[in-house]
Amino acid sequence: MQQKKQIYKILFVNQGKVYEIYARSVSQGGLFGFVEVEGLLFGQKTKVVVDPSEEALQQEFSGVERTYIPMHAIVRIDQVEKRGVSTVHPISESTGKVTPMPTPIYTPVKKDT
Repeated sequence: MQQKKQIYKILFVNQGKVYEIYARSVSQGGLFGFVEVEGLLFGQKTKVVVDPSEEALQQEFSGVERTYIPMHAIVRIDQVEKRGVSTVHPISESTGKVTPMPTPIYTPVKKDT
């Protein structure tokens, strides 16, 4: 029996925008405080209609095998049945749907000298 390939939709905040990307693998990874995302999925170049926002994301992540996203930037991770269109949305003050968490999450501890 053939095992179904998993697809994950990852929403994260980066430089005042919400990124929506799709990947084959998501894990805790080896870097503390980061989510490891591997196998980024983008649309096929054989399509006649090309989404400019997805094309910009594809160029931004070209040559990237694995990316590490800070945990505090992650909004949501979903396992989905089909890949959707990868996009970048500006954070709009009027919608109020995404509230970035305060940074940094891990504050340095002062040592008495």
